[in-house]
Amino acid sequence: MRTIDFRSDTQTLPSPNMLKAIQIAKLGDDVTHEDPTVNDLEKFGAELLGKESSVLVSSGTMGNLIGVLIHCNRGEEVIAGALSHICRGEAGGISVLGGVAIQPINTAPDGSLAIEDIEAAIKPDDYHFPITKLISVENTHNATGGKPLTASYMNKVRLLAQKHSLKIHVDGARLFNAAIALETPVKELVQDAETVSICLSKGLSAPVGSLLCGSEEDIAKARRIRKMLGGGMRQAGIIAAAGKIALTEMVERLAEDHSNARKLALGLAEINGIEIQPEELPTNLVFFKVPEGRSKEFATKLGQKGIKVGEREDSRWRLVTHYGITSDDIDYSLEVINNVFS
Repeated sequence: MRTIDFRSDTQTLPSPNMLKAIQIAKLGDDVTHEDPTVNDLEKFGAELLGKESSVLVSSGTMGNLIGVLIHCNRGEEVIAGALSHICRGEAGGISVLGGVAIQPINTAPDGSLAIEDIEAAIKPDDYHFPITKLISVENTHNATGGKPLTASYMNKVRLLAQKHSLKIHVDGARLFNAAIALETPVKELVQDAETVSICLSKGLSAPVGSLLCGSEEDIAKARRIRKMLGGGMRQAGIIAAAGKIALTEMVERLAEDHSNARKLALGLAEINGIEIQPEELPTNLVFFKVPEGRSKEFATKLGQKGIKVGEREDSRWRLVTHYGITSDDIDYSLEVINNVFS
């Protein structure tokens, strides 16, 4: 049976060149900075994002956790969107492990945080409140449909941060999707942030790993926190080798994922019972609604026909295009979805 997995771009498998790179990678002990493949990846990634340094971590969640802990001590606070991954998808790690408070604020439909809302959330110098230290933004923004945040928006956040002596962290799990969608160099999207976490997996298709990028001083702190969290890895070049291919060979092809997502969204718009606004889905995340009360039924039937959409309970669905899903797969999937929904 033909299988097409729309559950997430975390379902990508490494490319043939990644597997070759893993086989021939030169290895050493990364904890003592002796893995040449890791060192090469970290240097390349930092330069690509316009930062002084970077450190390889096991996941985007770890990258975000460390990014917050670099800037915030116990009893201090980060402002983040209520729909952000940091708020909703990371098990409360910055509070549980770091003692850092989260001040959630409204997330706009375009994935941004209104400047006036950020400023209103900044705490006064009063011992009744935690001390606001950090603003966290997400680019692209998952929950609002993969919306990219522009460099001009980030500059507005920077001006506010400077006014109040705050730092900025970017959850850039899908930052390269934003760069491709906006046709903007990735370093321009994060030039106003102190730290940024990027995933080498997801659309870039490496099997595991993320980079946390920032200043030499901040990344030195990050290495200590990474070790404390149990994230110090030994011969991690087998991860870094695939990560280097992700950054050198898999970025431009994200445009194919966006094209396939657009094709999928337009096709779904023609199917009775599906509510979707294709023009609001600019990258590889396709959100839509199915009839109330039938979500689990439809998801089960699609799964039986090889179209993996995950276990769906509510009527809002997300399908994700990625490496391994072709335009022909989209045609086939739309035919199956149409049959099921009919």
